[in-house]
Amino acid sequence: MATIDVSDRSIYERTIGIEHDPLELPRRHLDERGREIAPDLIALMGDTPLVALDRLSSDVPPTLVAKLEMLNPGGSVKDRIGISMIEAAEAAGELRPGGTIVEPTSGNTGVGLAIVAARKGYRCQFVVPDKVSQDKISLLRAYGAEVIVCPTAVEPEDPRSYYSVSDELASRPNAFKPNQYFNQTNPQTHVFSTGPELWRQTAGQIDAFVLGVGTGGTATGVGRYLKERKPDVTIVGADPEGSLYSGDQARPYLVEGIGEDFWPETFDPSIVDVWEQVSDAESFAMARRTAREEGLLVGGSCGTALVAARRYAATQPADATIVVLLPDSGRGYLSKFYDDTWLAEHGFVEHTSGAGTVGDILSAKGEQLPPLVHLHPDETVAAAISLLKEYGVSQMPVFRDGVHDGARAEDVIGSVRENALLDAALRDGELMSRPIVEVLQPPLPVVATDEEIDQVLGELSAGAPAVVAQHDGRAIGVLTRADVLTFLAGGAS
Repeated sequence: MATIDVSDRSIYERTIGIEHDPLELPRRHLDERGREIAPDLIALMGDTPLVALDRLSSDVPPTLVAKLEMLNPGGSVKDRIGISMIEAAEAAGELRPGGTIVEPTSGNTGVGLAIVAARKGYRCQFVVPDKVSQDKISLLRAYGAEVIVCPTAVEPEDPRSYYSVSDELASRPNAFKPNQYFNQTNPQTHVFSTGPELWRQTAGQIDAFVLGVGTGGTATGVGRYLKERKPDVTIVGADPEGSLYSGDQARPYLVEGIGEDFWPETFDPSIVDVWEQVSDAESFAMARRTAREEGLLVGGSCGTALVAARRYAATQPADATIVVLLPDSGRGYLSKFYDDTWLAEHGFVEHTSGAGTVGDILSAKGEQLPPLVHLHPDETVAAAISLLKEYGVSQMPVFRDGVHDGARAEDVIGSVRENALLDAALRDGELMSRPIVEVLQPPLPVVATDEEIDQVLGELSAGAPAVVAQHDGRAIGVLTRADVLTFLAGGAS
């Protein structure tokens, strides 16, 4: 298996175009005419930014800082090892022109490898577990890769497992398996890139690094680098329930890309100082919360890491610098935990009896939009669309003329919904100037704040896009299906 000596930077420097010490200012790609133009997409891998998560950390002493790996060209931290493993294999003579790259992957490593393969002219065969989203499978195929889907609920030694299937494919002539779980180029890449970046970006002021652990390459490489420079830095491993890393009995779980049912050779478990075990429900709820509060659309394993980071941060002083690695974007999961129906189908909203009341959901939202955002019949379609966008809502109740604050249930005469308005406006160019009453839709169902969540779910399951919450007979808020599901999948906050 191809490896890189930690003391030999030549392959990595050639791969990503570093022309100076990584602790200096971020590199710039200057061409022969002095223009800031990268020679190719591969040269843009790495050097991802840090950003403060002030909203997600508002109730813990330190401010959390996120390393945005979704801003790599392929959308994940795995871009870093994709190019390094291929360059190392070429240097060792293990990958020759016209060869086939075979890899078992949850999707992100495949994308990184596929980008390199597209640039270098290799064929790709990726073997993925059946829990990988269809979005990711479609993405890999878009790069020209062949994707083989294998069952998750089998032992690694089973001939149907994605490890075994990839071994069989890799045994064929002119095929090469980078094997991210055993290839020491994986952790060493992070010794050369991610670790130095973090040290430079924080000016050495980093007290803890939090991340989900999959192959263990990032944890091992970054951990080694940081601990060499600051021995008391804490590495916090975020682990799904059902992964053996944090001492659980291996069993299926839904979060992708982290946790394992065996110990990869790329992982040095002594690097991790603290383990935080996180459930699927907590991970998905936190990922959705991050999109809404921070504007960061992140993957499920990012949610896992953020839950762990918040737990750890709650025990630390206000001046601590805690960096959490966000490995990928949420765009590969839009048909999964970002989809309300998927959440319901996978049991994240079952057993709701006694789970809380309508008032509890309103309190958990923490929104302060009084008076209740609403419309009146004589307001125009253009005004309605503007109001929907201003407050970031998708539907609003319409009150009788003259009724403002303190509307009663009987004062709600209808509703407007953003999608329906936009569709109607596209069909009729003059609609924007017409009164909203001409496109009025049925009123949203009304539920009292002391009613159980089951009542809300009943209305939503019957097709209502949202409900109006009332207290003492007066409308005080609107709850959507997403609000209810986030509350039920909660506990992450």
